[in-house]
Amino acid sequence: MPADLAVIGLGQFGLPLAQAAVSAGISTLGYQCGDPAPLAAADQRRMLSTGFRPATNPAELGRVRTAVICAPTPRGADGALDLGQLADAARTLAAHLRPHTTVILESPVYPGTTEEFLRPLLEEGSGLRAGRDFHLAYSPSRVDPGNRDHTPANTPKVIGGLTPACTESAAAFYGRLTDKVVRARGPREAETVQLLETNYRHVNIALVNEMAVLCHDLGVDLWDVIRCAETKPFGFQAFRPGPGVGGHAVPRDLAGPRTRSLRMVELAQQVNNHMPQYVTQRAATLLNEHGKSARGARVLLLGITYKPDHADQQGSPAKEIATRLMELGAAVSYHDPLVPSWSILDRPVPRVDSLYEAAADADLTILLQQHRTYDLQGLSVKAQLLLDTRGATPTGAAHRL
Repeated sequence: MPADLAVIGLGQFGLPLAQAAVSAGISTLGYQCGDPAPLAAADQRRMLSTGFRPATNPAELGRVRTAVICAPTPRGADGALDLGQLADAARTLAAHLRPHTTVILESPVYPGTTEEFLRPLLEEGSGLRAGRDFHLAYSPSRVDPGNRDHTPANTPKVIGGLTPACTESAAAFYGRLTDKVVRARGPREAETVQLLETNYRHVNIALVNEMAVLCHDLGVDLWDVIRCAETKPFGFQAFRPGPGVGGHAVPRDLAGPRTRSLRMVELAQQVNNHMPQYVTQRAATLLNEHGKSARGARVLLLGITYKPDHADQQGSPAKEIATRLMELGAAVSYHDPLVPSWSILDRPVPRVDSLYEAAADADLTILLQQHRTYDLQGLSVKAQLLLDTRGATPTGAAHRL
């Protein structure tokens, strides 16, 4: 049975799009490329009952009105984006592409990728011409997993088409999903929107992470500084420090393979990448101040995902922090209600079940992620020593980052 939409790639960007589409009443085909995003059984049943259908035959991609490519673009060993899975997805689609189809790219890419990389693959593989025989556009993904306030329905969607007609065709599709569509001048502008949005977050987190280190050295309560600063009604947006920056929208420190690096983003990455080491140093110092060595110390890590109340561990700083603590000789255990098992350095990390008992038994408890289920007031009472990297505990109840 033909579907209105094909989502190619059901990872962290494609799966939310597919869910939003079926919720809006759009019959949706899901074609997997790359690793799938985890999905609860109840959510799977809900999608299947409301118009979603997984596809294994690529020929089915030729029977849709709109195809959105959400292939993963991870960083390679050289730090550059690996477009291999995007190329595979494009070739697969091109072999079955029909005239009048609207093709939209949502994968995180460098500015220019839609026109210079994706377009030739689609045209060569299909014999069709973009902008004449089929529509081609780019739309940056604005997925925020677990965010209940900002959903696909109320988050504006930016679209940049190869031609005005391409833009309008993509806008007609996204207009079925969201309350507001924003038209960019073209694909490059839309691609650069994602560059700016992602780097804006990382640069501001880096600033507040540096402030955390400075305020600790000065004996200043950074969390009180932020509380006061965010009362300013203009010119300030509050960001908060943490043990590192995770997630799938990694900072794009290059505007493109042929252009120079963004120096401020490079500096921000250096600051953020240093935070797991800084947390480890703070942990060792706290133990020493309380007459204990990191070697042989029992250290409990709370929350090892990159985001609160979300099971994804992509880019979570917990892995590096655990590794560094183990290298210092600490006995590391963890608790996370969303992660049933965890391994570091090819060794399983003990998972505790009784949280309060484990916190009372540990020489040091480190809060890395603030899951909703954590009773931080109770933990601050039970724990022998608590390092709060999220500023989530009551003032004076723990050592804060």
